[in-house]
Amino acid sequence: MSQAALKKKALDYHRLPKPGKLSVESSKPCSTQADLSLAYTPGVAQPVLEIAKTPARAYDYTNKGNLVAVITDGTAILGLGNRGPLAAKPVMEGKAVLFKQFAGIDVYDIEVNAKTPQDFIKVVEAIAPTFGGINLEDIAAPHCFEIEAALKKKLDIPVFHDDQHGTATIICAGLINALHVQGKTLETAKIVCLGAGAAGIASLNLLVAMGAQKRNILLVDSKGVVHKGRTDLNSFKKAYARQTKLRTLDEAMVGADVFVGVSGANLVSPAMVKSMADKPVVFALANPNPEILPEKAKAARSDLIMATGRSDFPNQVNNVLGFPFIFRGALDARAKQITESMLIAAVNALAELAREPVPASVLKAYKLKKLKFGPDYILPKPFDPRLAQRVPQAVAKAAKKAPGKRR
Repeated sequence: MSQAALKKKALDYHRLPKPGKLSVESSKPCSTQADLSLAYTPGVAQPVLEIAKTPARAYDYTNKGNLVAVITDGTAILGLGNRGPLAAKPVMEGKAVLFKQFAGIDVYDIEVNAKTPQDFIKVVEAIAPTFGGINLEDIAAPHCFEIEAALKKKLDIPVFHDDQHGTATIICAGLINALHVQGKTLETAKIVCLGAGAAGIASLNLLVAMGAQKRNILLVDSKGVVHKGRTDLNSFKKAYARQTKLRTLDEAMVGADVFVGVSGANLVSPAMVKSMADKPVVFALANPNPEILPEKAKAARSDLIMATGRSDFPNQVNNVLGFPFIFRGALDARAKQITESMLIAAVNALAELAREPVPASVLKAYKLKKLKFGPDYILPKPFDPRLAQRVPQAVAKAAKKAPGKRR
């Protein structure tokens, strides 16, 4: 399909037969006078009084327990940068569709015109009683770290920045399986991460929590290797600053077992891939154009495992494998937070599922004759029906093990 045809098709999809991708529908009948008296006055007074007396009853009498806010300031929209909150609305509506489609969760998309992180925090704190969870989206680093940390402290419902933790969860699941196929382990792998924003930092944090060693990690940003001699590092980058003489991405890639790219298009050359260790793993996740295209990487190395963020190549690292099911598990457990242990539970559930035989329904959905765990299949497919049970159950189980984290 040409770019012009794709553009027209995308715009028509969002405009017709009526603008946007969301609508609000009543979950209760309201077609008679008796229905009306229950839906509104005088019947509505009864749940009001119950909730005023016992706030947790809101989960029994309202949609709070199945309602998530997808909320943004529009400062980091997909790969399009800072386009403002209004321009972010199609993405937030799209996220809402995925929550509903994959996990049955209702969403209100909220776009906030906030000049500072503090303004944004105040808005979210003020509207939080409406929701069972908060999904932060498309907020630029480093403000996203500050915003999430503040809201986690202030609110008693899960707060989750998908660009950080959703991405990290899928990267970790895919990387564990890729290393397994390559006969390597997370504990010994030498890892290069290109991109020190929300996704990069969060992915490294989760990888370290799962066994990766900081001494084996090199973080690279737009100015080169993050090393201890630099004076321009924020606190999040400083955590991964190494005492090293390496300064460039080219130098960092030599002998690396793993490359994780969450940066920009065409930043990795075939020569860099050639310089990596035997049986390397390359996750080039920049969208829409990866750091290196699979055909170029595979031409350089026939022994690599490759993943991208795109659906038209094998091994798509797709956040839809994570956030709907992580929230489903958190909401079902009435968790107050989404903890690191809950994310690790999701990682393990995803990794284990990819190693199991693939159901016929998945093969049919993707028009495939066969699909087996290996170099071109290290993560489950988004339309695998087993995800909706396996991942939420693992997350909810981890939530229930954490003392003081439930209502």
